[in-house]
Amino acid sequence: MIDSYEEFILPKSYFILFYRLDEVLQATTNLLTLNIIEVVIPIQCVTDSGRNHQYMSRKNAFSRSQSAHFPSEEKLPGQSMATKYFHSNSLRSIWQIANSLPPYLFIWYLMYLSLDISYWLTLGLAFLASGFLIRVFIICHDCVHGSFLKSRKLTNILGAITAYFLFLPYKYWGISHIRHHATANDLDHRKDGDISILTVQEYIDAPFWNRVRYRVYRNPVMLFMVGPVLFFLFRFRIPFFDKRANQRNSVYLTNVAIAGTLIVMSLLIGFKTYVLIQGPIIIITTMVGVWLFYVQHQYEGASWERRDQWNYTDAALRGSSFYKLPKLFQWFTGNIGFHHIHHLFPRIPNYYLEKCQKEHSKQWPVKPLTLGSSLKAFNYRLWDEEKGDFVGFAQVKKRRHAQVA
Repeated sequence: MIDSYEEFILPKSYFILFYRLDEVLQATTNLLTLNIIEVVIPIQCVTDSGRNHQYMSRKNAFSRSQSAHFPSEEKLPGQSMATKYFHSNSLRSIWQIANSLPPYLFIWYLMYLSLDISYWLTLGLAFLASGFLIRVFIICHDCVHGSFLKSRKLTNILGAITAYFLFLPYKYWGISHIRHHATANDLDHRKDGDISILTVQEYIDAPFWNRVRYRVYRNPVMLFMVGPVLFFLFRFRIPFFDKRANQRNSVYLTNVAIAGTLIVMSLLIGFKTYVLIQGPIIIITTMVGVWLFYVQHQYEGASWERRDQWNYTDAALRGSSFYKLPKLFQWFTGNIGFHHIHHLFPRIPNYYLEKCQKEHSKQWPVKPLTLGSSLKAFNYRLWDEEKGDFVGFAQVKKRRHAQVA
């Protein structure tokens, strides 16, 4: 059984070469992707002691994590009824594949044809192509949680294929994302799969140049425009944080697939033509994707707690947004706006999230975040533990001067 790359073995010399590249390029890529938490202030990594993520230390952690339901500390009202959505519907899953991947490939071809007419038309089509690529990502995302198909083997194969279209190493990214679910909004475990944020006191205590670096990172231009592209193109090319062979294999094989694609497309249509088509798609997709991920946990009213006050249910219902998007945007983003339901029960396929939310809206009341109200998050820079809210740098300046005085 091929469990997403586990049966693929690469030559030992290949691993030695990339291990050396790890050491040489890690600092450079950390700078490019601005991995702030690791540099500005030491934060404890994800441990294996927590009840909700004990499985991470076991053999075949990825496969086990796909079966984990992340039970809450106390049984929620209506929780037993929600479990009926834990099982995928094969017809709906196949239909979602059919209305996501083929349209993306078709629009990609139209973009190629449009180059002979006008590049402005090509760029216009790139927005539509990006919408379908986001849907492809949602399929990949559901595969990571083991919720999209009944067969784990087919789930992982589909996950690897869909991840390839986003230049993502499926298993390597998947482990990081599962860890994110186990530690979301936990101030003592800000590392895996999170958009870095410091507390006010951590920022005040940080050295001058680290504060400068953090301010650059949290600038909206860097965070939502430059950063996402650098992150997807460079960060996932080197497996920094996981030395297990199957995790590293997923990165290296993805790199080989990307290199093969570049060679083939260069021979078929030319390297420049390929970049003119694929470049805008990746830029738009990554920008939208990072914004969605950002606003799912860093929004007005979100709860962030220290480990001794943190629990999984609160992190889902009070720390994950209900992003109520217009219907068309909701469709293109695969219902990911129902993020509180997704974090509460990751095994629910994306096409059941809205139905589950409607059935349990009274039992699990969460204030919706609209497209307009979410724009406030552009101004969030730090987490204020005293106020229990996000603040900008201006509010911190007064406190810092007060402490110095």
